[in-house]
Amino acid sequence: MRFVTKAIALALASTALAAAGSATPAFAQKTANTVRFAYDQAPENVDPFFNNVRIGVIIGANVWDTLVYRDPVTNEYKGQLAKSWKQIDDKTIEFELREGVKFHNGEEFDADDVVYTLNFVAKPESKVVTQGNVNWIEKAEKLDKYKVRLTTKEIFPAAIEYLAGPVVIHPNEYYEKVGPKGQNEKPVGSGPYKVTNYVPGKSITLETNKDYFKDSPKTQAKVGKIDIRFIPDRQTQMAEMLSGGGDLIMHVPKDQADQLKTVPTLQVVSGETMRIVFMQMNILENTPSPALKDERVRKAIIHAIDREAMVKNIVGDGSRVINTICFPSQFGCTDEGAPRYPYDPAKAKALLAEAGVKDLTLDIVAYRERNQTEALIGYLQAVGIKTNLRFLQYAAMRELIATNKAMLTHQTWGSFSVNDVSANTPNYFAFRSEDITRDPQVRDLLNKGNNSVAPEVRKGAYKEALKIIADKAYAAPLYSLPVYYVANKDLTFKAYPDELVRFWEMSWK
Repeated sequence: MRFVTKAIALALASTALAAAGSATPAFAQKTANTVRFAYDQAPENVDPFFNNVRIGVIIGANVWDTLVYRDPVTNEYKGQLAKSWKQIDDKTIEFELREGVKFHNGEEFDADDVVYTLNFVAKPESKVVTQGNVNWIEKAEKLDKYKVRLTTKEIFPAAIEYLAGPVVIHPNEYYEKVGPKGQNEKPVGSGPYKVTNYVPGKSITLETNKDYFKDSPKTQAKVGKIDIRFIPDRQTQMAEMLSGGGDLIMHVPKDQADQLKTVPTLQVVSGETMRIVFMQMNILENTPSPALKDERVRKAIIHAIDREAMVKNIVGDGSRVINTICFPSQFGCTDEGAPRYPYDPAKAKALLAEAGVKDLTLDIVAYRERNQTEALIGYLQAVGIKTNLRFLQYAAMRELIATNKAMLTHQTWGSFSVNDVSANTPNYFAFRSEDITRDPQVRDLLNKGNNSVAPEVRKGAYKEALKIIADKAYAAPLYSLPVYYVANKDLTFKAYPDELVRFWEMSWK
């Protein structure tokens, strides 16, 4: 396991003292009403439908609006671009739209924007990155200028939850003209911030939308400018914060966050999120690692990992061990009846021996929380499993998985902050591109849960699917992932379980 060494700790302390004695850069940003935010991943496309990294979700929530807004504290649904809605029948919802809203390019918002966006993203040929966010949509129809009817393909009880999350609305005239490529190059939404500069892979600048509609449940933005830089190296991010060159970073490793709590110019905020951490194991017919097709090998991998110790020593406050591939608060998530795989290296070795596996070497692909990946590698090595680490950008990792070139994965999933199992487990076990298990029984149970009208039927189907996944050790559920934020001490902001950074709520003290 990798921890910050004493030498690094001393270096951090020394830098902190220097920063405390010269806070001019941070003060300048406060005076300019600017927040400088660094993130370790760059979105492959800023269009919210064509990326699924967290920074893309964060940008999407600040630049675009949705028909419905879910209050992150009360979980109450409120009208955003829609004033109100009503369920006409099991598969039909009608929306009364808000008047007087304008997109950042001046285009007026009305039913045409909703109909065009929903019908475009619902088409498989549009190739929305996360199909589960939109593949439940049958069609959208315009009833009048400010009234829309939405029809779902099947009964889909979670529709409003998705419409309050990843399903943003684009300006139809602009989007029809430029498409996802143009929307990435020059993004146009209707949200509290607008994009004024974007250098792909490097940075994006957001500035206050002064014409943002006042009836939105999102407040008018208080900070005038958000400078977002994509900085993959964690130490560079830390140095920026210590020198006063940055105002906010997130996903800081526990050991570093603990040390930064002593720096007088900074504040550390943490809490549990809906993001889960897990390992996938490729058991497809042409898997590059046939040993993983043996259930005993998969169970050995889970028994080899001390999840409790990782939560306590590496992951940190707000984390908990999970036993099924979902987040406990999500509708339908349960570990009832699912087997437990306690840390037992002796049993792991015995299972490998029983399977006749010797000198097993696996590629492990990962894209974030490298210190956690390295801890997992250490546990596997202790039971005789060697690994080759392939640490990649998320898009590259997803491509390896989708093309059946990944063996073992260490990854996370935040469900686009959708509080329903349909946004989580089916993404990896319902025969979508990242499903490297493909069990028809699991797929059918998940689809039943997604499309049943009765809550108890949904829960029952999800419970059975989750139990099968655990029984057969198709994946290794690890723990929920808390987020440690490090910020300028004078920045007022709140951390939410949905892992969304709401720039529009921030202000300087």
